[in-house]
Amino acid sequence: MTNKRYISEQEIKTGVLDIVSQMYSDDWRPDMIVGVTRGGLIPAVMMSHYTGIRMETIDVRLRDTFNSPEHAVWMAEEAFGYIDKADRTDDVCSDPGKRKKILILDDINDTGETFKWIVKDWESGCLPDDPAWLDIWGNNVRFATIIDNVPSKFDVDYTSIEINKAEDPAWIVFPFEEWW
Repeated sequence: MTNKRYISEQEIKTGVLDIVSQMYSDDWRPDMIVGVTRGGLIPAVMMSHYTGIRMETIDVRLRDTFNSPEHAVWMAEEAFGYIDKADRTDDVCSDPGKRKKILILDDINDTGETFKWIVKDWESGCLPDDPAWLDIWGNNVRFATIIDNVPSKFDVDYTSIEINKAEDPAWIVFPFEEWW
């Protein structure tokens, strides 16, 4: 039987406030909070209500075989400052002044695969060969999780609780998963 670690509702609330505090300490405030389906939705709603920042969702459930991830090209375009062909006066495809700041929030950064998928998808869906993407990650687009698994293959910008599943492979159970 798998060892389980139960996260409390209070730990979620504290985690959201920790992330907000870290962002504001960095003097960084997103234009949009993107909650990753399913686990990132509740923290994203909480953060949106607390900060007054608009919230959107992105459906990326890589473990669920019945669902293919959502290609949110419009979010990539917002982050990139993409200029539609009809609005261009020359060959310039983006305007750095129109770039939106986006926080992508999930409950846990377990392996890093969800966030890596989003990065690859956004780059491939919006001017994939443009070197400006290197400036967007970490500046206009940042990643946050309530829980960060230290051995993950993706470094998040903000987190509240660090764990190490290589040392303690416990299954994390959030209060919204087993509330009944």
